[in-house]
Amino acid sequence: MAAEQTGKTSEAYPMKGGDGVRSYANNSSYQREVIDSAKWLITEAIAEKLDVDNFVSSYTYRIADLGCSVGPNTFFAVQNIIEALQFKHQRQGLHSQLPEFQVFFNDHILNDFNTLFSSLPPNREYYAAGVPGSFHSRLFPNASLHFVFSSYSIHWLSKVPKPVVDKSSPAWNKGRIHYPNSNDEVVKAYQAQYTEDMECFLHARAKEVVCGGLVALIIPGRPNGMHHSQSPTTGVLESCLMDMARKGIISEEKVDSFNLPVYLMSPQELEAAVDRNGYFSIERIITELGAVPATQSQKISSNFRAAFEGVIMAHFGYEILDELFDSFGKKFEVEFMTKPMSGSSSIFFALLKRKATN
Repeated sequence: MAAEQTGKTSEAYPMKGGDGVRSYANNSSYQREVIDSAKWLITEAIAEKLDVDNFVSSYTYRIADLGCSVGPNTFFAVQNIIEALQFKHQRQGLHSQLPEFQVFFNDHILNDFNTLFSSLPPNREYYAAGVPGSFHSRLFPNASLHFVFSSYSIHWLSKVPKPVVDKSSPAWNKGRIHYPNSNDEVVKAYQAQYTEDMECFLHARAKEVVCGGLVALIIPGRPNGMHHSQSPTTGVLESCLMDMARKGIISEEKVDSFNLPVYLMSPQELEAAVDRNGYFSIERIITELGAVPATQSQKISSNFRAAFEGVIMAHFGYEILDELFDSFGKKFEVEFMTKPMSGSSSIFFALLKRKATN
């Protein structure tokens, strides 16, 4: 039977590939720290929430990392999951039935899979496969996955909301590149796109995850009740782009037509999306897994370039990148010497379990 077609299209702006100085592989240490801090949550989730007796007959656990990028963070996350599964089997006396593991590394088709697979751990305990495509659509056969992991990924929207780049729309986001400090119509447009994308994400996973399987998410978001205007990082980038427009390096029209396809959801918004979907139960939400510390401004600046260079280059071209991010780094440091970033955004962990019937 042919794979399900959802008709969902998604824009692709992968992280900076390769292994150079500015690559995502060498500028994602903060993301690694958060993955490490979530290790005990993964171990506990598998120990308490995954009923391995239901899966013993399959002998093979299938694990997917959605939005894996180029490593090495994905390899640490996968190893944590596998160690937890092995420990679970041993603790239940299933030594003679230790399963094999198949790991699917997923990202957009433009992701640097060459770097990813050339840096695979040589002594890994799993069979590796790459799965190109957007996680807003179906990627795997029905009931084929036992554990899904995604970190620093699902805050990316499938596309920029159309109304924010439409001059005739009340949501036209002139002079802005994101929804913080924009009018309510812009915020509503982003919320609508997020709602649509999460519906597609959860619908696809509901088809792909076995009953009783787990989905673990590490999500850059905002605390419940925090206003959308409190997202200063994108404000610094916006200011740098407008400075370049005033200097005539880029046109104001070019800035007006640029918006970041990112939405910082709150835990309550995730809960509402899961409730609407109906196929998963929320087993756990940890709302303070991490917060961005102001003392690490330079590291965050480098990480920001590795993550957003692709989407910026696609719109403005390669030529402006060095000057833009040099300005960004300087402004960022000054901004957060006087206005600490801690508390303005947060990282939270969510564990979902596929319901047995629905």
